[in-house]
Amino acid sequence: MKFRRTAFVAAGALFLAAASFAQTSSLEGDVKGDNGEPLKGALVKIERQDIKGNYKVKTDKKGHYFHAGLPLGTYKVILEVDGKDVDMVNGVRTKLGDPTEVSFNLQTNKQRQQAMQQAAESGQLTQEQTRGMSAEQKAALEKAMKEREKAMAKNKELNDAFNQGVEALKAKQYEPAIAAFTKASQLDATQHVIFAQLAEAYMGQAATKTGAEHDDLTNKGLGAYAKAIELKPDDAGYHNNYALALAKAKKFDEAQQQLTKAAELDPTNAGRYYYNLGAVLVNTGQTEPAGQAFKKAIDVDPNYADAQYQYGVYLVSKAQVGADGKVNPVPGTREAFEKYLQLKPDGPFAESAKSMLASMSGAVDTKYQNPDAQKAAKKPRSGKK
Repeated sequence: MKFRRTAFVAAGALFLAAASFAQTSSLEGDVKGDNGEPLKGALVKIERQDIKGNYKVKTDKKGHYFHAGLPLGTYKVILEVDGKDVDMVNGVRTKLGDPTEVSFNLQTNKQRQQAMQQAAESGQLTQEQTRGMSAEQKAALEKAMKEREKAMAKNKELNDAFNQGVEALKAKQYEPAIAAFTKASQLDATQHVIFAQLAEAYMGQAATKTGAEHDDLTNKGLGAYAKAIELKPDDAGYHNNYALALAKAKKFDEAQQQLTKAAELDPTNAGRYYYNLGAVLVNTGQTEPAGQAFKKAIDVDPNYADAQYQYGVYLVSKAQVGADGKVNPVPGTREAFEKYLQLKPDGPFAESAKSMLASMSGAVDTKYQNPDAQKAAKKPRSGKK
């Protein structure tokens, strides 16, 4: 009697195990990569949606995966490649018996996405493209198409305004240039080049005005340069041009700071940045700061011929006339002119440099002869980058 009861209990346990096994299901599928080939080692994540449950399996060398022992239920199947979720299928309901198939083809998906992108750009969808889309997907796509259409119209308006400003600035028609660049900046306030061009237009118009109007336009130009630099702080050319504008506004300390920054960003052209400042200062009658700027130019680039000449001219202003009537130059004057002639024996300042040397020594070295050189010395000109 006892034996029969044990056998009955064992049979009951076997029945329960069989019933439990019968309630499990399985998933399988094939995974192909962007190139259409089987994708080995891809991670398939299986997340149960009706109650909590998470399962994982990797694809084999043939790109196939299989996961058995899943409770019957509804799942989200996610494909992860290189640590990123690249595709997924929602609402997968498993069944008893044969495995439920969920496959992934990244090449097909990529082609479908490209086609949808082209459709969004063109504003036209085929029946085949819309057939498999839910109402939410269709609404989202229609919204994206409308936004792109609006953006394209805005971009055309922006480009038209910017191009109008460029053409007006080339023709030195500053007022229409300012109007066009201002409109462009209102359409897109993130484009540094717009503000840089707006600054040029303001400074150009300021040069044609005087008094309060000149000062107002100059301040607006400085503000536009500052905005361009805020948007693109690593552009040495912007710092250079901003510095020249600051120098014209007699803000020499700030100009020096901007040129120092330009030199840091673009060491190759540092000499030119300092020369530009010196040229502006000379033309505004600021002799002392101009001399310092030319000195910095030759400190960073000793072979900058024009800077050597202008520094020599600055040093001449410090020369003393002795009791015997002879000119006694300060140290470095002769060397600056000689360096210029060494670098540019036929340069535009060659004859002037020879005259300066002659006034100091009463003679000119014959190796500097140049019958075709210009006779009159010229003021330096600054240049924008």
